[in-house]
Amino acid sequence: QVQLVESGGGLVQAGGSLRLSCAASGSTRSINTMGWYRQAPGKERELVARITIGEVTNYADSVKGRFTISRDNAKNTVYLQMNSLKPEDTAVYYCNLRNYFDSRDFWGQGTQVTVSS
Repeated sequence: QVQLVESGGGLVQAGGSLRLSCAASGSTRSINTMGWYRQAPGKERELVARITIGEVTNYADSVKGRFTISRDNAKNTVYLQMNSLKPEDTAVYYCNLRNYFDSRDFWGQGTQVTVSS
């Protein structure tokens, strides 16, 4: 089983920055995509950003130019640098890992990000 542990969430003022981290452990496969999803109250969980083993990235339109996803394969860790935060970014952020061969998903427990106005 794969374990994903997020950290770095918290409370920040609008315009501020946070950096989320997600460390993977357990039976991970090397060829995978890792990403961040978020879920705000009353809304569906949505993709924020994802990054492949080859570091090809994809972002939601709402965060393009503000968020940057990266990964350190040696540490089995994915990061999300969030700049110019807005109140609408407030949500629980979940780390995700998807294996390439079987498309199996693994999820972290989530970390709260709150942006005040």
